Formats: sequence, C-alpha cells, structure tokens
Amino acid sequence: MLSRAVLIFAVVISLAACQSQKKEINFPKTDLSSVPLIPKPVKTVPTNSAFGLDSTTAILTSANDPAFEKAGRFLAEKINAKLGFKLSVNNTLEEKEIDRFIYINQSDSIDLKTTESYQLYIKKDSIYLNAKTAAGAFRGVQTLRQLIPEQSNDTLTDHPLWLIPTGKVYDEPQFEYRGAMLDVARHFFTVDEVKKFIDLLAYYKYNALHLHLTDDQGWRLEIKSWPKLTEIGGKTEVGGGEGGFYTQEDYKEIIQYAADRHMIIIPEIDMPGHTNAASLSYPFLHAGGKADKPRVRTDMKVGYSSFHTRKDTVYAFLDDVIGEIASITPGPYIHIGGDESHVTKKKDYLHFVEKVEKIVLKYGKKAIGWNEIAQAKLDPSTIAQLWNEPHSAMKAAEGGSRIIMSPAKKTYLDMKYDSLSQYGLTWAGMIPVDVGYNWSPENYVEGLPKEQILGVEAPLWSETISNSAELEYLAFPRAIGYSELGWSKPENRDWEDFRQRLAQQVPFLNRMEVNYYPSKLIDWAE
Repeated sequence: MLSRAVLIFAVVISLAACQSQKKEINFPKTDLSSVPLIPKPVKTVPTNSAFGLDSTTAILTSANDPAFEKAGRFLAEKINAKLGFKLSVNNTLEEKEIDRFIYINQSDSIDLKTTESYQLYIKKDSIYLNAKTAAGAFRGVQTLRQLIPEQSNDTLTDHPLWLIPTGKVYDEPQFEYRGAMLDVARHFFTVDEVKKFIDLLAYYKYNALHLHLTDDQGWRLEIKSWPKLTEIGGKTEVGGGEGGFYTQEDYKEIIQYAADRHMIIIPEIDMPGHTNAASLSYPFLHAGGKADKPRVRTDMKVGYSSFHTRKDTVYAFLDDVIGEIASITPGPYIHIGGDESHVTKKKDYLHFVEKVEKIVLKYGKKAIGWNEIAQAKLDPSTIAQLWNEPHSAMKAAEGGSRIIMSPAKKTYLDMKYDSLSQYGLTWAGMIPVDVGYNWSPENYVEGLPKEQILGVEAPLWSETISNSAELEYLAFPRAIGYSELGWSKPENRDWEDFRQRLAQQVPFLNRMEVNYYPSKLIDWAE
C-alpha cells in the first residue's frame, strides 16, 4: 500500500503533467518585483503572468515531516480567514476538480543555505514552495500571504480569482536572530495581548520574542518554589495598576503559540539591579548598603536596587528560579539582565555575573545579558546585547561572545517618534520611522566583524504604555522596518523604496486592527 507521502507526491507529479491540457486563461501582465514585500527578499524574478487563487485551489505538502503539513495548515487558515474559503491540506488526493495547486516541498537543494531559506516558484497553474526545514517553509508562507492581493479579478472566469504574480523568489535571512522585546514588568500584558504581538512579528519573519519578566515594579512569572515572587511582587506596576503574572501554564501557552510560528521565547530575569520586586517578596535577597530598602515601587526610576552578591542563599534562590524557568523553556537562551546596577560595587557585580552565568550553563542554556556584562569574564557561549556602550560589545566579541544589536538611539521602540507622539520617552532621543530604518547593524560598531553579530532586536519598554493599542502605537510601523534590517541584505535596503512598500501595509494592519502610528513620513495607502 502506498504511503501518504508517496501518494501526495504522485498526485503532484500527475497534476503537473496534466496542467497543459487544461483550458488556458488569458491573465493580465503582472510584475512580481513590484509587490510590496517586507522584508525585501534576496531576489525576485518576474515572469509577468499570474496564478489564479480560488476556492478550489489545493494545498499539498511533503508528508515526510508533519511540520511541513502544519505550515500548510497555517497557510490555509490565513487564506480562509482573508478570503472566506474553506481550503484544506492534503485532503484532495484525486486529480478531478483541481485546476491549480500550492505544494510546500521539503527540498535538499544546496541552494537552500540556511534553516530559514526558501524558494518560491510561481507558475500559472502551480506554486512550489521549497525549503529544507519547516522554519524555512513557514517564512515562505509569510511571503506567499503577502503576495495575495486584496482584490479579486472577477472577469477572467465564471468566479473570482485572486491573481498572484508569477515568477521566482529566492530568499534567506541575513542574520539568524531577529527579535523584539516586550517589557511585561513595568506594565503587565495578558497572554492574548502577547499572542497578538507574536502574530504581527511572525508576519514579518521575526523569530524571537524576548520577555522582560522582572523589574523593580513587578515580577511576572510564577516560580513554584518561591511563590511570594508573584503573590507579592506580581501585584504592582508603574502608575499603581493591579499588575499581574503568568502562571507556568500561561507561559507554556505563550511558548507553544510562538513555536507554532517558528519563534522562540527568551525569558529575562533582570539582576543584580532592577530587583526591587524580588527583594520586596523575599527581603533576604536585598543587598543593603547603598541599595534602597525594598518597597512597593510604581515610579519609573532605575538604578537603586541590588541583590546581595555575597550570600550563598541568594545563589540557591537563583538556582531554583533559573532551574524552573529552564525546565519549561525549550529555547536555548535565558537572559540574565545585568544593566543599570548602579548601587552594586563593581567587584560584586563581576562576581555576581560570573556566578549566575554558571548557573545558566548548568541547566543547559546559553546566557544573554545587556552590554554591561562584558566587564566580567564571560563564557564564549554567552551573548552580549548592545544597548548603550559600543566598546562593551567589542570587548565581549573579543572574548568570543556574539552580539545582539539593540542600540537605544536606533532601536528602542519606547522612544517617541516625534514631538506629536502620544506615548513614549525621549532620553535616547526621538526615533522617527526613517531614523529607525536608516542605520546599518553591520557597521554600527566600528571594527566588529559581521560574523560576531547574532542579529538585531528592537526592545519595547513599557513605562508609558499599558495595553495592546498603546503597545502597537509604539511598535508599529517601526518594528516592520527592523524586520528588514534583520532579514534583508544591505544592498536591498533603501529608505525611499521601503517607505513605499510600508505604505502598502495598511490593509494588513487594518485587518489585524493594529493601532499603528500614522507617521507623516509615509504616504499611507487608503
């Protein structure tokens, strides 16, 4: 008996062979290279005809890997939601009634150089999406979603067709890490709000979401061995709101939702500074000395708190916390913070970072920390996240660490766009959409080799925002530009070209009910 994989492949071959016998449709001329794709692919080759997507289009996938079928189901779900179809995946295994098909194919082509590389071959009667991995297939699915027009053509046949331009797309990411950060500590965001943010990021090929889970104003993740962290530390936030926290089941739900979109979640426990909420919950953690006495903090001040760095009980606590988080986090990283520890003596700070790094390694994870950690002696597997000191990034790189590029004056999503911005801060300067786009991660730190750059991350601190609409106002459209800085090659990045493509994102943003900032730098499509 034929296996399902062989049967699907046989159907695809048979369909391809039979297409030439079908009635020819006289498609209008198209131009694949003019579609406003974001991030911009490596290469597009137009062939100037069209694939007519309709309610009878079959979606077939390589059945060797269930994750490819999952990518196909994701595509079907999005097409159905947008166009009102009822497409299914791998269920139409007979040739009758199939005029056109989309085949998501697991390929071993040597041209697919990374795990996220993909190729699209679009003909009048078929679309082949080739990828080595399901992650690559999923990235190609996002491009295919963007190729589907908003309006149908109702004149070519007796039913509507959505015309996808024919041609070839060759694509792969420039950097392996393309992330955003959401601060859920200063203000808490619900599971559903985080999921919506994940959906928006995935559409633009992000592959990581960094959650800033703890700070002076709140602790947001349940730690079963230390319940007061959320019982006490989870009840406050900036401005005096009610706070909140994620149970471990909530956290797992977020992780799975992200994983279904080939994104990882990176949990951050910020320390030894930014630890007032933890020390309020368990006072033995408090450093004393110059550090402010723990109390409920609803202000936006920084730099006044610290863990005690010389107590064995503090490291026993952190071993429990990191162990629990590592056990429910499948991704490779745990972020240990390390920024703005202004009341921690330097020798104590260095001692702390090196001890905590070892705990992270003990649980099979790699540590990430803000660039201040470069002062310590780091394991080469540890990653430094540059936010304010380029020389720190160089020092970390010289020790073998890779760098995440998040310079505050270029990538901080919590900075105001301009003087008209309703939300945001200005301490790192205002960041209009063009300033956020017009810089080069590859050249930002003079002398830093490109191979030492892991990728780009856009952090969104939440002192001035408290719900999805306000989050979206600061994140979009700038986060769309950062997706291109992480994915597209420098030669394919051009502000004038980007602003025109960005203007055409309005239908998607409206469909997703995104409260984006309508920057006057962009001639937004109606």
